Amino acid sequence: MSRNKKLIPELRFPEFKNDGDWKEKALETLANRIVLKNKNGRIRKVFTNSAAFGIVDQRKYFDKDIANKSNLENYYVVKDGDYIYNPRISSEAPVGPTSKNKTSSTGVMSPLYTVFRFLSNENQFYEYYFISKHWYDAIRKVSNTGARFDRMSITDSIFMSIPVLYPEPKEQQKISSCLSSLDEVIEAHSQKLELLKNHKKGLIQNLFPQEGEKVPKFRFPEFEKDKEWVEKSFEEVYDFKVTNSFSRALLNYEKGIVKNIHYGDIHTKFKTLFDLEKEDVPFINPDISIENIDEENYCLVGDIVFADASEDVNDIGKSIELTNLNNQRLLAGLHTLLARQKQSDLSIGFGGYLFKSDWIRKQIQKEAQGAKVLGISKTRINNISISFPKNKKEQQKIASCLSALDELIAAEANKIEQLQQHKKGLMQGLFPKIEN
Repeated sequence: MSRNKKLIPELRFPEFKNDGDWKEKALETLANRIVLKNKNGRIRKVFTNSAAFGIVDQRKYFDKDIANKSNLENYYVVKDGDYIYNPRISSEAPVGPTSKNKTSSTGVMSPLYTVFRFLSNENQFYEYYFISKHWYDAIRKVSNTGARFDRMSITDSIFMSIPVLYPEPKEQQKISSCLSSLDEVIEAHSQKLELLKNHKKGLIQNLFPQEGEKVPKFRFPEFEKDKEWVEKSFEEVYDFKVTNSFSRALLNYEKGIVKNIHYGDIHTKFKTLFDLEKEDVPFINPDISIENIDEENYCLVGDIVFADASEDVNDIGKSIELTNLNNQRLLAGLHTLLARQKQSDLSIGFGGYLFKSDWIRKQIQKEAQGAKVLGISKTRINNISISFPKNKKEQQKIASCLSALDELIAAEANKIEQLQQHKKGLMQGLFPKIEN
């Protein structure tokens, strides 16, 4: 180790401020590499090291067996508490994930992975260290990306010789306790978010009629005596307008006059009720001619925009309703379908959730065509039926209920993002910054 390399974290608990520099030790001095083979294939549980979820049962993760069950003799035995390094690179694990087996069970792992076990059972500190910048830099320093450019190329012996940070055990425990407490808070909010999403899913199932039903299972008290919902074909209620086919290359987020909805953003980030003031939408490049686009093909409040292509049947025909355009010009672009009401049958906001209801989603999925990439056309969407209450006050009540729930979901997701950013900042401060 270089004499002028300072191994002191920026944030340090008061009781350790006078303890001096952290040490660096070769991983092999703190842990043993595990090379015990699965003799006679007696252990049948196969693990996968996922960048997102850590060590998981392969069958449960993939819903099927990936490994050949008749050829597990050469797999390494992994006990509870062992660590596994997976050299496969991803956005979540830029040098490949190094994860601890916390399944409370023993399984086996492919010999393509490195398995090791710490000498001390008090090793929680390293669960966090292995997602720190110091560890990432240490891996990069001794390895290369493989021939497929999606994995690090590193031998087991070199891996075990990597120098890792080593504060004294009491400081290790303090750091891991701090970060694990924060993880518990994040997990609690994540569970709350999942409950809110499931509650919304249940509400949508009950606030809209299922196939063959004339009224929903749940109706607000003031509308219980109202008549059955109206059922019409899609083409009785909506007309389609013309969309453009501008690719991402013809769009930018900095300057322009007219903004453009790309189908990929419907799939990944736009909310059900689309508010242009709150969404990040690209402009059409100023040098692209849009003079020939008819005025009626510009988006209006109340329009429904569908994504007409997807590799996932659950996302085909995914849609948004435009509820606020903020006095800006907007067009629907590549792989989108723009639908506009012929009359004002549906109140603003109701349509957005109507096209998320089970019955309509099933109809759209049934009308989709294609193998690897699914598509839905105007003609096929015109085949579906929609139903709605004639009383617009009931429509508005449903939309208000679901949009209020969406706001709670968005607030909870934002809280989790803030906590994750706080954790990231804490880790940057709790681990020394090393200048090469």
